[in-house]
Amino acid sequence: MKQLVTYLVLGLCFINCNNSKKKLANIVVQDTKIKCSSDGCEGTYVGPEFVKRSDVAHQFSNKMSQAVGDKLKVLYHSGDYRKVDFSKISMTTKGMGSGHVTYKLSIPFISVLAKCNAYTSFDHVGGWNHTPALSERKLQLSGVLMKGHKLNISELKTTPEGLQEYWIQWKNKKTQFDCN
Repeated sequence: MKQLVTYLVLGLCFINCNNSKKKLANIVVQDTKIKCSSDGCEGTYVGPEFVKRSDVAHQFSNKMSQAVGDKLKVLYHSGDYRKVDFSKISMTTKGMGSGHVTYKLSIPFISVLAKCNAYTSFDHVGGWNHTPALSERKLQLSGVLMKGHKLNISELKTTPEGLQEYWIQWKNKKTQFDCN
């Protein structure tokens, strides 16, 4: 009986240790902070570049794109018409290539006078050490455009470590339905 209890205690310790490691890994993978204001969105991802061959660090661009699009819609609905200022986007990827990266991203907004000059949707196409598939992304986004409208696409932005991004904005069909 004493031996059985010992095995049970050791087994529980092993399971708890494994669960703690899994929880800790999830916390590290999701260490992202994004703050948005009427001036733009800024954020930082700190953690591993890859987890199980998935480029989790680059996925921070997805989270930032969602936050930017959400903020542009909120501003638009409040009568504060904005768009992203592509020329002032800032990206840094310190540690890229080492396995652990700090990816900082700043997406500034500029004010526009007319509501139909605003943009309320935002996305990206990028590559973590490879060329972004811009043509494919344009095709994927073609269905979200209002008739007669086109995507507004930034110049290619790169970091010294090798992140490459095109940033993309457009008028959201639902939000800006009256901007035909």
